[in-house]
Amino acid sequence: MSGTQANFKYSGWDFLFTCVGLPLYLVDIGLDIWTAVSFYKEKAYACLAVLLVLLLGSSLLTQAYSWLWYSYDKFERKSKVERWPTERLLKLLHVFQLGIYFRHAGVLEKAVENFMTKLPDAEGVAVFLSHDLSMLRIVETFSESAPQLTLMLTIILQQGHLDPVTVLKAVGSASAIAFTVTTYHRSMRSFLPAKKTQNIISSVICFIWNLVLISSRLTALALFASVLPCFIFAHFICSWLVLFFFAWRSKTDFMESPGGEWLYRATVGLIWYFNWFNVAEGTTRYRTALYHGYILTDICILCAVWCWKMSTDPPDFVIEPMHALITAACVIAVYVLGLILKVIYYKVFHPNLDKDELKGASTEQQPEDEVGFRVFAAAANMADHPPSSPSAHCNKRMRKLAENFYS
Repeated sequence: MSGTQANFKYSGWDFLFTCVGLPLYLVDIGLDIWTAVSFYKEKAYACLAVLLVLLLGSSLLTQAYSWLWYSYDKFERKSKVERWPTERLLKLLHVFQLGIYFRHAGVLEKAVENFMTKLPDAEGVAVFLSHDLSMLRIVETFSESAPQLTLMLTIILQQGHLDPVTVLKAVGSASAIAFTVTTYHRSMRSFLPAKKTQNIISSVICFIWNLVLISSRLTALALFASVLPCFIFAHFICSWLVLFFFAWRSKTDFMESPGGEWLYRATVGLIWYFNWFNVAEGTTRYRTALYHGYILTDICILCAVWCWKMSTDPPDFVIEPMHALITAACVIAVYVLGLILKVIYYKVFHPNLDKDELKGASTEQQPEDEVGFRVFAAAANMADHPPSSPSAHCNKRMRKLAENFYS
């Protein structure tokens, strides 16, 4: 692979997202504490219990991934912040749910170093660390933020009271989820060769269709939970088992240990409950179509059950049957709109590449004759074209996801 392809670029937008990432993460923790205290003061103990389970479960999951990735990398830490704690202390930090903060701080350190010095090595390390962090944010988003927004929408629907502030909170939370997915897609783009880079318009389209699809899905779940709150847990368990089965059948190969791979497949089932996530190479189009057909059918069933309950067992506040039908139809129509926007994105903006065309390809991944040619060329030009250091910082885990995303 050419030297230009091996270099990973860390743009100004990436630096901006990194700088605001850690403060926003801390603000999110503060808001979670404030929400828990509010539930306690209102004596909404059931909602408080659900919230605490979500927060604890999400934290345990992200810390588990962080620790496993450190162990896969032989505890080679690439920033001064991460190298400060010993291996034993690092383990204790993960046990006490603090390990993820060192990843945030490490990315911030290398991002600032790259911004100040423009050294290629600092740039490569910054991209490497940001890749892992973007995946951890995806895990946290769909194990905490998405269920938490569903809980908030359920409470709003049960109370039957809407005000501008509540609507802005819901829209802001949904936008934050879609933004996390968009930044994950942006991190995948660092593996694209220079001639295949995507402009900011593609990111905007990506954000919009993710926002529309996720909003429709979460609204349908909230509608169902507002009339049958206990059955939403049964719905989740049954759906997750089906999705987990298909994640297993997809023969994923993301983690480097059998136990870690099963954890990853279970996490994929959780993510799929809310949104599509590429996990395997090949026939992605058919898997995506099958998934969205399944979710669209599920949304139709959830909305139909809600309409039926509104007519047979209406809530304390008055809602016309026709209004219920219009609401359900809008939720379904919004999901269809999201699918149309997604098709437009993939037809117009999304590049389709072979895995060998992506940055960071190893010689084991390339055809034998191509490898021989590159070795000969490298030997002939070693003096004039030394190996590029950033290629040593290729994140193998995220490159696998990039192969799935762009193939």
